[in-house]
Amino acid sequence: MMNRNRLLLKLFLPVALLATLAGCTNPNAGTYKDTSLPFLERAEGLVSEMTLQEKIDMLRYDSPGVERLGIPAHNFWNECLHGVGRSGRATVFSQAIGMAAMWDDEEMGAIAEAISDEARAKHHEYASRNKRGIYQGLTYWTPNINIFRDPRWGRGMETYGEDPYLTAGLAVPFIRGLQGDDPQYLKLVATAKHFAVHSGPESTRHSFDVWPSDYDMAETYLPHFKRAVQEAKVYSVMCAYQSLRGAPCCGSLFLENLLRTEWGFEGYIVSDCWAIADFFMERAHHVTATPEEAAAMAVKAGTDQNCGNTYLHLGAAVEQGLITEEELNLPVTRILTAMMKLGMFDPEKDVKYTQIPYDVVDSKEHQALSLDAARKSMVLLKNEGNLLPFSKEVKKVAVIGPNADDQEVLLGNYNGYPSQPKTPLTGLREKLPQAQVIFAQGCPLAEKLPYFEAIPADFLFTDETASQKGLKAEYFANKTWEGTPAHTQTDPNIDFVWWTTPPFEDMAYDDFSVRWTGWLIPPVTGEYALGGEGFSGFNLYLNDSLVTRWKNEHHPRKVYELMHLEGGKAYNLRVEYLQDHTDYAIMRLLWDTPKPHLKQEAVELAASSDLVILCMGLSPLLEGEEMPVKVEGFAGGDRLDIRLPETQTELIREIHKLGKPTVLVLLNGSALAFNWEAEHLPAIIEAWYPGQQGGAALADVIFGDYNPAGRLPVTFYKDIKQIPAFDNYDMQGKTYRYFHDTPLYEFGYGLSYTTFAYRIDPVPASVQAGDALEVSVEVRNTGQVDGDEVVQLYVSLPGSPLKTPIRSLQGFKRIHLKAGEAKTVNFTLEPLQIAARDTDNRAQVLPGKLLLSVGGRQPAPEAIASGQVAQQEIEITGEAYYAD
Repeated sequence: MMNRNRLLLKLFLPVALLATLAGCTNPNAGTYKDTSLPFLERAEGLVSEMTLQEKIDMLRYDSPGVERLGIPAHNFWNECLHGVGRSGRATVFSQAIGMAAMWDDEEMGAIAEAISDEARAKHHEYASRNKRGIYQGLTYWTPNINIFRDPRWGRGMETYGEDPYLTAGLAVPFIRGLQGDDPQYLKLVATAKHFAVHSGPESTRHSFDVWPSDYDMAETYLPHFKRAVQEAKVYSVMCAYQSLRGAPCCGSLFLENLLRTEWGFEGYIVSDCWAIADFFMERAHHVTATPEEAAAMAVKAGTDQNCGNTYLHLGAAVEQGLITEEELNLPVTRILTAMMKLGMFDPEKDVKYTQIPYDVVDSKEHQALSLDAARKSMVLLKNEGNLLPFSKEVKKVAVIGPNADDQEVLLGNYNGYPSQPKTPLTGLREKLPQAQVIFAQGCPLAEKLPYFEAIPADFLFTDETASQKGLKAEYFANKTWEGTPAHTQTDPNIDFVWWTTPPFEDMAYDDFSVRWTGWLIPPVTGEYALGGEGFSGFNLYLNDSLVTRWKNEHHPRKVYELMHLEGGKAYNLRVEYLQDHTDYAIMRLLWDTPKPHLKQEAVELAASSDLVILCMGLSPLLEGEEMPVKVEGFAGGDRLDIRLPETQTELIREIHKLGKPTVLVLLNGSALAFNWEAEHLPAIIEAWYPGQQGGAALADVIFGDYNPAGRLPVTFYKDIKQIPAFDNYDMQGKTYRYFHDTPLYEFGYGLSYTTFAYRIDPVPASVQAGDALEVSVEVRNTGQVDGDEVVQLYVSLPGSPLKTPIRSLQGFKRIHLKAGEAKTVNFTLEPLQIAARDTDNRAQVLPGKLLLSVGGRQPAPEAIASGQVAQQEIEITGEAYYAD
């Protein structure tokens, strides 16, 4: 009878009360509150007090927390690729590929420290208002350290380039800057992604199965992840979408063993978003039949946390015997340990990072750092006849091109929103206040890609007769456009960025809706692009027919449709916007109008100007993550070709015929092929997506207030036909280490307004296999201008019988030298850095020749002859040494 009563008690008592009763006999009850105990012990004690459902909820990216145990709600989804992203106002630094072009590990650490300051300040401001939603937490899915192995990959802009040594050398200080230097608490949790062997194509990432060789795994795809774990102590790793050797990465025991057993990773693994759903989706990997099986598979393979909703099925998976509750304890413990390391369970006074003031966000100091980073990222590719820098005495400057005055190309993707962005046009006008600096678009960026602007008030009316300009605006204190509006007024147009200030003081800035109605009267007949940009969502109607809509709480995006409109005809317009608990609100009604004379206007402007600055390249509207691009030559965010679009090359050739002093500025996130331009134009600058101060930085470079020293972190090929197919993950034939043809511009290339000479200090004629090698090089500024130099150390093994790259970067250092000044730079080469791999894929240092090349670029006959690169051959002696 007693056993029966106990059974009834379990059946009918509330879960929370059962947990409380269980705690009476739980020896670990309450231990998580004891701040004198280690975090792991506290986390284990907390797990012992949780119910099954509470444990499952902890494995969600949008964890609701457990109020009865004092576990706060926390949304783990956050981005800070090059500044705090998608969370309103923030300092925006150069896109990751631009930061890589700095080749500056110290600057990377400083940038990460500034980003983490802003992240901490924003989080505590949110928490003070009990806001714990997406983009408001302390766990960041940054950095993306995949190898940019193919220029067609649209997300390559998020990486640090094609070389694993450079990637690691920049990722380690960046991760350390994010996670902080406190011996007990983490400032943020950084996340190295996407593990492993991920770099496109975007269109097949949910189903593609990659089978790289053991050699490429060891030499290209894994070493930088290993250093992120072992040197930077990154506390989170995100597993990738695709499969690796037959198993989805988020369900791969091989990858978990690599991380935890071989490398000693102590943090937690999070899935890429909805990657675990790919396990059972028929058009994806489809390795399981049900979501329950997928959830169990992922947890058993070590994926602790799910970005997505598949782990909601873990309760059913336990019921079906696919996994046990005990198997969930370990991932829950890992997640709670991370939260404890962030200080989320401890008094704020004990955690120094809680004291960072909010005024660091987009502060003057951070804006100055953004400017410095943008300057450092600029790569001078060509400067024939020392055309640059231009004189500031110029009277009239033509600034031509679709990227000259577009904020989108400053910000890249995964970005925040700065308060004072400076486009190239803005920066040049500020640099030359006494000159005429005149803009002409010149051409579309690519065929059928709109050049958006907010629809001006001149074409919007409250009535069909066009008697009053503007639109009727109804602001609702709800998200449904229902009931009586809280406010009604006439807005001149729809071009709003509300930040954290509500449209009206009596409305919540993150919980409202707006309906605009009126009439659109186009100026001329022709093809228009009509659309908008909104966050969290909007609907756009014309004559009561839906034109386009966007609903996504994760990020805003420009969406549009191409349509024929008649000039002078009145079209009934309705725009509905909703703001759904995200921390900043954007709604812009956009269009691109017929512009038949773009080229003629640009050529005429150039002809009447003293010099021409062409701002061309690509755009985040063309390249990026899984994008619905409607432009020929682009697909799913990737590129089908790497040539500069014909719309641009046609205009460039027309401008060139004028014989004006001309500089081509490229703003893009990936390598381009511009062979004609490289041969015919006298000056070319690669500016990437340069961040909020990009226009000011560019003006500083063009007019000589900054001496450029950026270097390419990727190879610029002449033609896509030079390299293997996009979905071929074999590294042979790709990147500078395995590419045997002649590139347009090689990895590590970049010019300066001054010159440098190198001399390697005497080194031993031989080195014993297994010993480290010390290398010192003297670098002298032999020109007339102060400037930075990027010292690059390359290793090659001529004549080695083992498998080895052509050459491999094994050291770099950015230094500043005054005109005539010399400095000594020291490097230490460990045995693994001068090893090659045998048929068993083991790294060996064999007796034979070792060739060291140190300079401001890769070795080439002309660079060696000019002293820009110094070389030294060394004999490796002794017995073979295994270096790994």
